[in-house]
Amino acid sequence: MMSILGTLFIGLIAGFIARALKPGDDGMGWIMTAILGVAGAFVAGYLGSTLGFYQQGEPVGFIASVIGAILLLVIYGFFKKK
Repeated sequence: MMSILGTLFIGLIAGFIARALKPGDDGMGWIMTAILGVAGAFVAGYLGSTLGFYQQGEPVGFIASVIGAILLLVIYGFFKKK
């Protein structure tokens, strides 16, 4: 339970940092940024555990969360432009 709450908290912060690091104007609100940040943290946790970087149930690393959030922001921007 604590690992999920930790991932949520780290994901919220990572989403806002990813938004600041990614160039360009996304035109989305802070709620969507937070949702993409949390989703990025969960994606990073899943990929990290699949690749052996994390054990199942461990909180995700902060840098991995930011990278996952940036990846989702880029994907979101790609689909939004179409």
